[in-house]
Amino acid sequence: MRLRNVTGSREAIAKSDYVIHNPQECQGKWHEIFGNDNPVRIEIGMGKGRFITELARQNPDVNYVGIEKFSSVLIRGVQKQEEDPLLNLYFIRMDAEEITSVFGTDEVDRIYLNFSDPWPKDRHAKRRLPSREFLRRYGEILIPEGVVEFKTDNSDLFQFALEELEPAGWKILQMTKDLHNDMQMMQGNVMTEYEERFSSKGNPIYKYIVTR
Repeated sequence: MRLRNVTGSREAIAKSDYVIHNPQECQGKWHEIFGNDNPVRIEIGMGKGRFITELARQNPDVNYVGIEKFSSVLIRGVQKQEEDPLLNLYFIRMDAEEITSVFGTDEVDRIYLNFSDPWPKDRHAKRRLPSREFLRRYGEILIPEGVVEFKTDNSDLFQFALEELEPAGWKILQMTKDLHNDMQMMQGNVMTEYEERFSSKGNPIYKYIVTR
């Protein structure tokens, strides 16, 4: 998918107080950055920020960090924050491969992956966010009982994600292949832009919650 360039997005992000500009300096210091001891939760590939912004609004006693690689997408989340600031939400523009240099051991209690890039070619499997390589990274920063929540409309990616769990030493806590018709897993569900679009077309949404 080709992303449309948003003129001035990099410059606006660089000036924003809601963006962490030197994330490698934050490792082990996130409670200090937020100024409290509340849990820290991150969304990797936050897109325009609808999901994590809504979570932060609903849960003021939880700290959230949204991670997005592309400035042209991240700028939308930044604009939302500037219009209606939330004290428990920050953003980082970075590649997900760098998370272990930004978050320390036991510093995160939950990671959200929503409608991640499927990287359909086999040679790119290691780049998929629910791959065993990324699960290893998540394990380095999550508290022992920490979880990963993954949602997608891509059946092939979801099957791949399920197959990666056992080799990575993870286990399923909850799983559904039709989220919007699963009353238990739909409790408290916050939809992303993609989720609203895909589900409105009748596409099933797949989700798991896993832990080590």
